[in-house]
Amino acid sequence: MEHVRIENSGPVGVLVLDRRERFNSLDVATARELRRAGLQLARDEAVRAVVICGAGGVFCSGADLKHIRSGGEAGDLAYLSPAARAIPDGYGEVFKQILEYLHSAISEIRRAPKPVIAAVDGVAAAGGFGLAMACDLVLASERASFEWAYGRTGLSGAESSTFLLPRLVGLRRALELVLLNPRLHAQRALEMGLVTAVYPVETFDVEVMALARRLAEGPTAAYAAAKALLNEAAGIDRLDFHLDRELQQLARTADGADFAEGLDAFLAKRKAQFGGR
Repeated sequence: MEHVRIENSGPVGVLVLDRRERFNSLDVATARELRRAGLQLARDEAVRAVVICGAGGVFCSGADLKHIRSGGEAGDLAYLSPAARAIPDGYGEVFKQILEYLHSAISEIRRAPKPVIAAVDGVAAAGGFGLAMACDLVLASERASFEWAYGRTGLSGAESSTFLLPRLVGLRRALELVLLNPRLHAQRALEMGLVTAVYPVETFDVEVMALARRLAEGPTAAYAAAKALLNEAAGIDRLDFHLDRELQQLARTADGADFAEGLDAFLAKRKAQFGGR
């Protein structure tokens, strides 16, 4: 794998997103690698706890918008839009290329019979935000930040975020994060219940691995049973259905004029002028 690697440390499996030149954003190939690595760690019985992190002081900035702008990968588009059905105008089908893999990885994280930790050092935005929220525990360095971010480019949200946010912080606060899109620094994210703990940058990696090893040395079968019961109590059995709905709605908004304007504005580093379409 080119941009995702696995670094096992005894019973702890570490999944590292390493696409630093693009702020660990996800093009199709990276999303495919993430799914493959996530499946491997979730199903490897020798791995009793998993850490997901990003290289280079960034967790994950979501889908690679330059890749979206370029039109994605023709082979995947042909798979998603067979010859009998023309590929529609807009960017929705290109997003589907990435989300099909990423949503599968998120589903696997929630169902994995072991603890999964997001180690967020730096930015977690859009899809990176959703990926972090899908994990069982979220550990943040003092320089970490969390941002919904989809609205900046005229998108509706995906990667489990619209499913998990109201469950994590309540409906009113979830709407605040979606509609007002504040950038949350680590301590504020901790106060809101999005983060489990915050550590100094200098000791962050050590603290993350210490907690991961503590979990890996614990009663894994009991943790798996408790996680399954909590998932049932929180309605996580509906997650896969909701991920499909997120994909449909995001693809629809990505085909709209507002996303086209938002994408142009984002890449030009200017303020978007949305028309509500």
